Amino acid sequence: MSDFDLVAHGNIVEAEGIVENGWIGVRDGKVAARGQGKPPAAKETLDAGGRWIMPGVVDGQVHSGSQAGQEGLGWASRAAAAGGVTVMVDMPYDDPEPVASRPQLDAKIAEVERDCHVDVALFGTLNDKHGMQAAAGLIEGGVCAFKFSTFEATPGRFPRVDEDDLYEAFRLIAPSGLVCGVHNQMQELTRKNIKRLIDAGDTGWDAFMRAHTPLIENLATALIYEIGAETGARAHAVHVSTSRGFELCNMYRQAGHHSTIETCIQYLMLNHEEHSKKFGAKTKHYPPIRPQAEVDLLWTHIANDACTFVSSDHVSWGLERKGNPNIFKNSSGGPGLETLLPAFWTGCEEHGISPSMVVRQLSRNPARHFLLDDRKGSLDVGADADIIVLSPETYLFDPSRSLSAVQWSSFEGRRFTVKVAATYCRGQLVFDGNGIVNQAGDGRFLRPHRGPLTA
Repeated sequence: MSDFDLVAHGNIVEAEGIVENGWIGVRDGKVAARGQGKPPAAKETLDAGGRWIMPGVVDGQVHSGSQAGQEGLGWASRAAAAGGVTVMVDMPYDDPEPVASRPQLDAKIAEVERDCHVDVALFGTLNDKHGMQAAAGLIEGGVCAFKFSTFEATPGRFPRVDEDDLYEAFRLIAPSGLVCGVHNQMQELTRKNIKRLIDAGDTGWDAFMRAHTPLIENLATALIYEIGAETGARAHAVHVSTSRGFELCNMYRQAGHHSTIETCIQYLMLNHEEHSKKFGAKTKHYPPIRPQAEVDLLWTHIANDACTFVSSDHVSWGLERKGNPNIFKNSSGGPGLETLLPAFWTGCEEHGISPSMVVRQLSRNPARHFLLDDRKGSLDVGADADIIVLSPETYLFDPSRSLSAVQWSSFEGRRFTVKVAATYCRGQLVFDGNGIVNQAGDGRFLRPHRGPLTA
């Protein structure tokens, strides 16, 4: 009888290179052995000849609960599997209240274990209702990170945290080794600019970017890193769209601080002149989609391996929240779980960057960032057998076939060069290239391991 439950063989993409004609042996949901050449026998054989094998994607910024009764973790996990995402790291800003206490966290863990098709790790946050003292219970309960905002996106659900409170939160969280991620946007400058434009009747598709200047983002990014430097906490800017943001992060890193940085796939693959003009409010994000000249600069930081990881910032707003002719009255964000991997792979190809960068930015690095790398982010022996098969295929993305809660996307019509052919989570087939084949509840809640601080 075979020693393995599953053997997958093909060209294996890893963080440091590509293993041609490699094989992975899976036993009890874990990678049990590795090799090259002729694969050993197994109960099930996955022949990925002519295709790519890579570790499952860890999407470090997912908002599945921003609109009550609309998507939720279970539905989002289906879209995740279709996009090669085997770990969703879900944000705390759920409707109607954010996850800022231990009972709320426990209820969300129960939702994961009841509804999800892939594995899930969870952010927590702190607010006035439950107080700073809730941090200890959230840490003990298993959050993998904390999220805060320097801007009030929604009263109550997504509040602004004042600088002195942000300092205290960082100080309390620092000893745990968990990261403190912050939405980087200056509230007073934002509101002043928006008021000025609205008063002038300047509310068309291009006004949003002009209201949210690079200075608004960069000042907030610097504030986050300085509070991290003062407290010793792991300070993380959650969605950086400017080259200057990377320069700021590098400055703090070089001074020895635990500063990390994230950009989102839309800031790498969309631009203001073409895509915002074409799709209008569908491309409305915080921060805004930038001009192509800024996009080009962001890719230089990707090529230099200066980015901690790339995420989707997924949220499935209905189109009724994206159709107002006044750009400022539309919701920010859009669906992205299914496009993160094919879009970033395509972008790397277009910029002459190795597929190994895809694994670093989408798998290994976010697993390390959220202290999940004892199980996730690689196909090393002992890791969870989260295996993605990618078919080289050129096509135009069609969101009408999405498994998300909505069938629209600002990537509609974008040329991609790979398609997810199969997604395995812990050795179990979840997505077969056409649909979901496992059961709700097969996903697991992931607790972070405890280890030394990592930059």
